[in-house]
Parts: sequence; C-alpha cells; structure tokens
Amino acid sequence: MFELPLDLSKTRILVTNDDGIHATGLTVLEKIARSLSDDVWVVAPEMEQSAASHSLTINRPLRLRKLGEKRFTVDGTPTDCVLLAINHVMKDARPTLVLSGVNQGSNIGEDVTYSGTIAAAMEATLLGVPAVALSQHIENGGPVNWATPEKWGADVIRKAVTVAWPKNVLLNVNFPAVEPDKVTGIQVVRHGKRKIGDELMERVDPRGRPYFWIGTLRGEADVAPDTDIHVVFNGGIAVTPLFLDLTHTPTVQTLRQAFA
Repeated sequence: MFELPLDLSKTRILVTNDDGIHATGLTVLEKIARSLSDDVWVVAPEMEQSAASHSLTINRPLRLRKLGEKRFTVDGTPTDCVLLAINHVMKDARPTLVLSGVNQGSNIGEDVTYSGTIAAAMEATLLGVPAVALSQHIENGGPVNWATPEKWGADVIRKAVTVAWPKNVLLNVNFPAVEPDKVTGIQVVRHGKRKIGDELMERVDPRGRPYFWIGTLRGEADVAPDTDIHVVFNGGIAVTPLFLDLTHTPTVQTLRQAFA
C-alpha cells in the first residue's frame, strides 16, 4: 500500500505525536493536516511519551477512548497509537499518510534513536504507510516558535510527497528556533551526531537515598554543513530521509570472512 507520489486532496491522514493529546504541537499539526486534506484522523497518547522510542506495550491491556469524530486517545506509547489506529480504528480504510508531531523540541542527530515522534513514523512505515515526523527546535529554553511549523509545514509536506521514496524510508523534518520570516530555506541533509544524556546529576532524597537525573548535555561531534544539526542551528528547515534497515552491509562481508 506504500503509494507515492500522493494526491493530497484525496489523502486520508493520520495525525499522532509523543507529547500527548493535549499538546500544542498536535494542534499545530492538525491545522497543517487539515490544510492538506479534508479526511484527517487523530490518535495520540493520553500522556506525554517523550523519549519512549519504539516501545510497544505488551505487559498490560491498552485503553482506547473516542474523544470525538475521528479523534481518539490511547493510554500507551506513540507506537501503540499508530498500531491501533491503522489496524483497528482505521482498518476499513487505512490512512495513506501519517504525520507525527509537531514535537516540542528538535529530533536531530542521535535524538532520532530515542524519539517517540520518530517511532510513530517508524511504526507507520513498517505497516506500509508513508510517514513524516515533524519537530520544532527550541533554543536554550526559549519560547517555542509554533508559528514556524504552522507556516512552513504544509509546504514541506506538499513537496515531499511529489516524489516517491522507498517503503522502508520515513522523513524527519526539523524546524529552526526562528520566526517564520527568518527561515533561511529548506535543505535535504543527512543527520549529524550529538549524544543526549551524557550528563548525570546525582542527588540525595530526604531519606538519604541517592537518585539520578539524566541531563540534556549533548556532545556535538558532527555539525558539518550537510547535517540536520548545522541546518537547524543556522535557521533552516532540515529534511532527512531515515532508513529502517539498520544493517551495515560492508561489515556483513567482513564478518562472513571471519565466520567462513
């Protein structure tokens, strides 16, 4: 069913996120989706699921609640939401495009391996539906420039679906922390390298027991001009195709020699 290019006027869009059903970014993405199609469905987590990655709830039952026409919430992860949406809620007429976000905070570099926003798009891709993840960068704890994805999001999606990409590829879109008229352009780039969580803060609770906070320190090891990190930090919108086949083919050949 992985059909691209898409005629957006005939597209059935599923909108989801990892920040939860009440998140501002979800409202923004709904506006974007409704500017593209009249057939928009929302299935999102009840609670924030940031950094949930591609986790699936298998040790307890899931609750699906209908909030309104074509609008549902799930007490689970972003992956749960997409799975239930495609295989249950919309099983009689599956979505033809999934949009995940708009995340409050960027998903650039190694962020993609932790992100629930990316994971929702991954699940859709695995289920045979083209998917785009969208995230809004925040600069040093400053205000969130929601007007930027609201202005640019639809244009990015329109351009992206005019071409075909492989069925095991999803698109990762990151908006910079600038006002809409300050955006320097849209660039298709690879994702760079920056590690979240290097900083561990150890503290002691009132009962004298130690506990830890995982910090947000990020080592920016790869910020070359052709990376998402460089583009977003310099006011541009970064579009990065992510490939779900994690096999490193050259090493396959090397290991075959070792195990021959």
